[in-house]
This record gives sequence, C-alpha cells and structure tokens, in this order.
Amino acid sequence: MTIREQTEKLEQKTLSPRACLSTQTKGRAVEISPCPIRTCFQRDIDRVIHCKSFRRLKHKTQVFLQPEGDHYRTRMTHTLEVSRIARTIARGLALNEDLTEAIALGHDLGHTPFGHAGERLLNSIVPGGFAHFRQSLRVVERLEKEGAGLNLTWEVRNGIERHTGGEDAATLEGQVVRLADKIAYINHDIEDALRGGVIYPIDIPLEVSQVLGFTHGERINALVVDAISASRGQDRICQSPQVGEAMAVLKEFMFANVYTNPIAKGEESKAQDMLKMLFGYYQKNPDELPADFQAIRLEEGVDRAVCDYIAGMTDPFAVSEYTRLFIPMGWGVK
Repeated sequence: MTIREQTEKLEQKTLSPRACLSTQTKGRAVEISPCPIRTCFQRDIDRVIHCKSFRRLKHKTQVFLQPEGDHYRTRMTHTLEVSRIARTIARGLALNEDLTEAIALGHDLGHTPFGHAGERLLNSIVPGGFAHFRQSLRVVERLEKEGAGLNLTWEVRNGIERHTGGEDAATLEGQVVRLADKIAYINHDIEDALRGGVIYPIDIPLEVSQVLGFTHGERINALVVDAISASRGQDRICQSPQVGEAMAVLKEFMFANVYTNPIAKGEESKAQDMLKMLFGYYQKNPDELPADFQAIRLEEGVDRAVCDYIAGMTDPFAVSEYTRLFIPMGWGVK
C-alpha cells in the first residue's frame, strides 16, 4: 500500500460524511497517473504554490496601494491568512483540509494589479466584463504553464470560481473558503487601516465589538468558532444570526470608512488611468505582447489577450511598463 493510499484510508476513517474525500474527486480535465505520496488535492496545493501567478501575488495590492510600511498586507499575505482560517474551520468540521487549502491558495490568482481598483477598470473596458474570480479560474485552466493550465481537480476549480459572487461551491470545503475569505479581509483590513491612521479603535461600532471582541485576534476567533458551531451537522457552511449580523455591520462600516475613504483610496483613479492607457497601447500594438499571449490573441482576439496580460501584472511591473511607454527618458548626453 502506498503512502497516498494510506492517507486516503485515513480520510475515510476520520473525516465527516459531508467531507469531500480524495477518492471521490471528479478528476481532472487531463487524467494523470496517481502520485504514490500525495493525494490528488495535495498535488493541487503544490501545483498552485509553485506556479508563477502565485509568486506574483506578493507584489499585488490588497487594499492600500504600494504602502511604504513593512507590515501592510499584500494579496499574497491575504491568501495565506485565508488558507489558515479556512483550514481551522475545516478541521473543526472534520472536512478535507487539503482540498480546503488548495482552493484557498488559488482563489485570488486572477486578481489584478492595484486590487479591486484594477478589477473595476478592466470590468468597465473589457468586452463582456471582468471579474477576478472568473479570471482566477482562467489562470489555472488556460494561462499557467505557457497555456497548458495547472490541470487541477474539478473540486478545486469549482471552489476557486465560486469563492465569491452568486452560487455556492459544490463542496463544503469550497464554502469554507468563501467564508474564510470574508473573515480574513475584513479583519486584516481593519488592522491595516488602524496602522495607517485611516480609522481608530473607537470608530469600530461598539455593538460589533460586544459580539465579536475588541481585538484582531478576538474577532477572528469569535468568527471561526461560530462558523464551526453553526455549521456542525449542516449541509452548508453558515453563521449564527447574531454573529452574521455583527459581521454584516462590520462590513458596512469598512465600506463606509475604509474602502471608499479618500485618504486610503485617493490614488486609485491614477492607477486606473494608468491601466487604461496600458490597455489602449497594447490594443493598438498587439505585436508587442509577450509570446505567451500571442496564441490567445489568435484564438480569442486582441482584447482577451491584452486583458490577460494586464490582469497578470504586479503593481510595480504595471508602473514600470507605464513609465517605459509613456514617460520621456532622460537624454544620456552630458
């Protein structure tokens, strides 16, 4: 018996009847030989972590554009926090932690430079619109590995696509990631906003703090414990009415005081203007797109290729490209 088979038998003995077992996967678009060490979902974790799109997350905005401090979140640190919160909830519910982690690590691979400001800009100019969750799925299915994609299991791809927006994921593990994403971003965005002087502790609604706690750790603990308690024995991941309402109030507070705050978001229009100019430039000059995007240009059109290229840029690379294309260089003659 291989190590993988031992792990699969352990899953069958220890996980909830509601968990998605590795042996129950619907498989991959292109079937591959089983690994003697890793289950299918463990392989997907490795495939995501080792891909280029994952590495680029360290230079993509979470909320604050290119902050100068060392301790502000990036899209990568957000992803890691989502993964840890999601795994804790999954463990408490005896769900498949490996599937949960694979979805969590891949959920934001399609995020644009400059966070949701970049997403809104692309959505406004790309024919058919743009959404980061659909782009994350496109990254793992079409863009990674020079167009071959990562060939992830169906369950991981389903969880990535449905981590936000309309329909819930088909697995409870995917639903866990959806909730963990919200728990992570609301709480770490509060911490970053406090660090940046955008809000102060006294600003956080008292009725929220009385339910969820007064500190970063207390809030996350309360939300995680509640998710486990409310979801145990249920066919979907949920929250208790009291905690769900407190989280909704906290989210409204963040939108009113941080996500639309001119101090925190005053530079976003500049970032959007920059991306719009880059989009227009490559629309007119598609031959200058990198080789990886020329096949997309031929198969799906120029707009799709340009969108994929810009969506994959990091913040500093987008600034560098804008500078190269639109800012006059100094004349080297002395």
